[in-house]
Amino acid sequence: MTVSRSKHKRFAVVAVGGTFDHFHKGHKALITKSFEVGVRVIIGVTSNAFAATLGKKIDQSYQKRVRALQEFLMTSFPNNDYEIHKLDDYFGPAVINGAVEAIIVTKETFPRVRIANEQREKRGLRPLETVLVDFVVTEDGRPISSTRIRKGETDSEGRVLRKK
Repeated sequence: MTVSRSKHKRFAVVAVGGTFDHFHKGHKALITKSFEVGVRVIIGVTSNAFAATLGKKIDQSYQKRVRALQEFLMTSFPNNDYEIHKLDDYFGPAVINGAVEAIIVTKETFPRVRIANEQREKRGLRPLETVLVDFVVTEDGRPISSTRIRKGETDSEGRVLRKK
């Protein structure tokens, strides 16, 4: 598996996914990297049902999370090619669409790339290249996360609101 941190390599189609609850600066960095390296970006958004099976506590409905993502896309990438898919599993189109060349991940989701590539191999598809995106940290040096926002520790820009 090839892991890339290069901003210069361009792929025709890349995939990225997430729950995107309380859309924040880290989500923006992940999506931005996707457009830096991909001409077309397939964005998977975790369904409420799938999030529940993972034990994720989410505040926002699927529709509200998609709306926040779309607002960011319209503002930051109005002329770029993308599509949004509901994820009822970890991978969605990334494991069945042969056009997808790379997957954009963080350290948290990186271990799943091996599983995605095993599923692609079973379908006769080439393995995905991996583009690793660093976590965005808050003022206290810890990664920004929807969980921390829900708890009132930080805001969506990474400002610390209260000490843990």
